Amino acid sequence: QLLLVESGGGKVQSGGSLRVSCAASGFTMDYYAIGWFRLAPGKEREGVACINSNDGRSYYSDSVMGRFTISRDNAKGTVYLQMNSLKPEDTAKYYCAALGVLYCGDNWSRGPSVDFWGEGTQVSVSE
Repeated sequence: QLLLVESGGGKVQSGGSLRVSCAASGFTMDYYAIGWFRLAPGKEREGVACINSNDGRSYYSDSVMGRFTISRDNAKGTVYLQMNSLKPEDTAKYYCAALGVLYCGDNWSRGPSVDFWGEGTQVSVSE
């Protein structure tokens, strides 16, 4: 079975930090660009970060630029999202996704070519 499993979510106060992880199971992550998306109640899904499969290049939404960092360890089959200076508006369920391409591309944030989604991990930021 092909799976992505997120972990590391939780509750934190405004200004705090969290790191969420996304581990691949049943397939090799090396050939996939990986994106992090989030969904908050009453809001549309938002793509927050994406990392290419093999060159380390990363991309961010304007809302998290400078605060979040995406990275990957292909040997461990894991992608990380380090979230610093968290704000209450970052509260959401965070999902990782394996895009069916090597590179994120211009439209990655819309999730046009997702092969697999994880089940998500909740991040809650209080005032």
